[in-house]
Amino acid sequence: MDNSVNFRVEEASIADIHAALKSGITSARVITQAFLDRIKAYDRKGPALWAIIAVNPEALSDADALDQYMKKSGRFVGPLHGIPILVKDNYDVAGLQTTGGSASLIGWIPKNDATVIKKLRDAGAIILAKTTMSEWARGGFDNINSVLPTFARNPYNTAHATGGSSGGTAAGLAASFGVVGLGSDTFGSIRNPANNNSLVGLRPSWALISRAGMIGLYDSRDTAGPLARTVTDLVALLDVIVGVDNADPATTNAENHIASTYTTCLKLDGACGKRIGVLRQAFPESCADPNVTALVNKAAENLKKCGAEIIDPFIIPEFNNFKPQHHPLSEVRSAIESYLSKTSEQFPKTIKEIVESEKYHPLHEVSLKATAIAPSPQKDPIVHSLEAEEIRMRKAYEEAMQREHLDAFILPVASFPPKLNGDRNVSPPGATTWIASGLHWPAAVVPMGYTYEDLPSGLQIVGKPWTDTTLIEIAYAFEQATNYRHPPSTVPPL
Repeated sequence: MDNSVNFRVEEASIADIHAALKSGITSARVITQAFLDRIKAYDRKGPALWAIIAVNPEALSDADALDQYMKKSGRFVGPLHGIPILVKDNYDVAGLQTTGGSASLIGWIPKNDATVIKKLRDAGAIILAKTTMSEWARGGFDNINSVLPTFARNPYNTAHATGGSSGGTAAGLAASFGVVGLGSDTFGSIRNPANNNSLVGLRPSWALISRAGMIGLYDSRDTAGPLARTVTDLVALLDVIVGVDNADPATTNAENHIASTYTTCLKLDGACGKRIGVLRQAFPESCADPNVTALVNKAAENLKKCGAEIIDPFIIPEFNNFKPQHHPLSEVRSAIESYLSKTSEQFPKTIKEIVESEKYHPLHEVSLKATAIAPSPQKDPIVHSLEAEEIRMRKAYEEAMQREHLDAFILPVASFPPKLNGDRNVSPPGATTWIASGLHWPAAVVPMGYTYEDLPSGLQIVGKPWTDTTLIEIAYAFEQATNYRHPPSTVPPL
């Protein structure tokens, strides 16, 4: 078996690859090599996406081991057997460098896998590459750091941003550099990239998935989560990575809320009978591109056709009392320094040391210097004020949803199209991801169309804690009814 085997990896799903492996028309090695070939052709050349920080040098050996296992046993190692996966570079992968997008960690190679990485390996997945990210997950709308020399580029329109901070994983999946991938979401870092790259993404209920071995940003909002090209593939990944983990005590809260399998959410009538509100207060005409608003209007119509009851508009009486509240710098310092404490002695242990080393991208200098002098979270009045406001915010949203008997509410991930790379203060982003983050609620994203020059937009579906299954049901029904996603033109089959 060699690379002449006629199996196209572009846009291939988990089911496609597994069917090809079972039929014997290809192997895990051939599949893996095909994705590596695409990375070689398009990540530094051609459209030069700069999505990949490092390729796993053991990927082909891992694929060979899986092929040998299947040849001897006649079966798969697990539910992700032979599936190449992209991993955001804030997760530890044993034997591979973890940088968090910071030049100060170049050369740091952890000895142990993050909990989710171990789960992926046990399921038969192939860790293909570590993907670029906003430095220390700070950024939000674009993706630049001190490890790579330039912005990550959006494969749908390379002048535009991938979204931060999981934009490397998202751009890589959109370009078929892998099948599914890991991101993390604190203030929108899965949802913005899913929006910008026409992908499906999930900010799960807090601590549904272990964050052990992941560089965090603000523990109370940090979530690990999946990105994929389809809801079906996202669910297959989710099934593997959820679970209680003693190394992340917060996951004990999830113990009675984990589905035996999320594949039961894949129902064509998953939106039927659901009451879904349209939160127009989050994207008023004065703060939204009319073309994006038109996509939301069409999405609401499509959900109605799927059998959902649409409450439009859904009103939060106290909506204007709450504003986007960024992470307290004390919490950011605590989260990053908690990770740094576990690195080898030659690497920095504080943000102050990173600032002194000058190993950071200039765009992040101001925030790093401010973070370096932040107090401990326990002594930070900003933390206590923010937590109190979030309690009031949750109460307001819960009461409004109860009044309308809502299962979920919808809004765009961003009320404007993806920004140009380097546009930090010219055009408005219109981000709405702060809402679910402030609520500490789950949110799913599914493609809802394109504006202007093939610029994607994503529909955000938000619900109360532990309603992940409901959000996935709605997302799947919408996806299957609309099929908006198409592959980007800049990265054609080789």
